[in-house]
Amino acid sequence: MLETLASSITTGEMSMALALAICTFVSLVLGLGVAGVYRYKSAYSQGLATTLVLMPALVQIVIMLASGNIGVGVALAGAFSLIRFRSVPGNARDIGHLFLSMGLGFVTGLGYLLFAVMFLIIIGGASLILTASQFGRGEFNYRMLRIKIPENLDYDGLFDDILAKYTTSYELDNVRTTQMGSLYELSYTIRLKTTSIPKAFIDELRVRNGNLSILLGRGQRDMGDL
Repeated sequence: MLETLASSITTGEMSMALALAICTFVSLVLGLGVAGVYRYKSAYSQGLATTLVLMPALVQIVIMLASGNIGVGVALAGAFSLIRFRSVPGNARDIGHLFLSMGLGFVTGLGYLLFAVMFLIIIGGASLILTASQFGRGEFNYRMLRIKIPENLDYDGLFDDILAKYTTSYELDNVRTTQMGSLYELSYTIRLKTTSIPKAFIDELRVRNGNLSILLGRGQRDMGDL
């Protein structure tokens, strides 16, 4: 019985039309499962979530209509998958789930529906566990700091003592003039000693820069983009 379930439905006596309908239905269900895993505890786009649902069925149909020629099917499905990344950069999580969705389409396209379900359970379950445990999340706490100062202040080393007090590392990335040259804007990449932003840190910077504008936000090194 198990061997029968694990075999491809495309190699039996079932008609091609019925096999195509069954595989497409299973692919859509598995695509919903991938989209559910992708949406778990993460920011997501509606467009990619929809793509993850449809991708297994698209790849599966291409594989089946290629009459079992895996080389042709892989080439066509691979070309389709590149459309998503021609204009919008994807992060590692997006790409990983897109490949999972495509992999399921390959398996269902060959008719191995039981293997496809097992594939989703194992890989999707691993993804949920890793996401829930925050595996690989860095504790670097990098921030982007921008400080405006009057043009009469010498910015070289002006905030070094304050930055050394509240950060474990800091680097002056660039200096530019603003307000028709009447102000300087200093851009730092810093790593705070704590995960929160100390109010005393901002207050000491305000005293030093004459209560001009200060911007402290997420740094580029915290982003998940490739």
